[in-house]
Amino acid sequence: MKTILITGATSGFGQAAARMLDKDNNRLILVGRRKDRLDEIKAKLHGDCYVAAFDITDEQGVAAFFEELQQQGWGEIDVLVNCAGLALGLDPAQEAKFEDWEQMVSTNITGLLRMTRPVLESMKQRGGGQIVNIGSVAATVPYKGGNVYGATKAFVRQFSRNLRTDLFGTGIKVTNIEPGAAETEFSIVRFKDKQKADAYYKGWRPLQPEDIANAIAWAIDQPPHVNIDNIEIMPLDQTYAGMVLDRKDS
Repeated sequence: MKTILITGATSGFGQAAARMLDKDNNRLILVGRRKDRLDEIKAKLHGDCYVAAFDITDEQGVAAFFEELQQQGWGEIDVLVNCAGLALGLDPAQEAKFEDWEQMVSTNITGLLRMTRPVLESMKQRGGGQIVNIGSVAATVPYKGGNVYGATKAFVRQFSRNLRTDLFGTGIKVTNIEPGAAETEFSIVRFKDKQKADAYYKGWRPLQPEDIANAIAWAIDQPPHVNIDNIEIMPLDQTYAGMVLDRKDS
């Protein structure tokens, strides 16, 4: 049994991970912005569960959350699963909204850092633990409109590697999981239009949240001497694009 903190637990990968990890009688700490969603998920789980509604980009909110965890006896976290993240827009860089860029950086980078740093000292003192970051294949494969989103996931990939290096010898594991296209609320947020999001998924088979939850659970379930550094997961119906050419009429 482990105490597992999951961010972005109100939907998508985070919610699926909560349901899957609950099956192993783990103690779950679920974080998200929507209190009603968290309460609904908690009511359906079987094991011990602590929920907290706040925005991981809010410095004061994050600090208050970790202080409350200590006071409530939930402070010793064995696994942190950083699922919270978002993409906004698919416009090319020269047309993108700067506020969308700022929000992606604030959530995908700064928010992840805010949630990671407080758990490291406790894990180090206890001689073990695990950080699981949810990255994206966009970290290494560029596509039109992926500009800042892909860059934030490249940060997650490299931060995970550097974190693994810094934590060498402490007994703390670090895993980065990079999904391809998946059917979650992610596209609704990105397109800001449910009809556009639904149309995006027609005619092919995207990954499902449970596919990534399986990978999270598997990485956590490895024996103490095994660290899963990086997992790249793609739907069968998606692969890398070929090199493009800008042909001009002669």
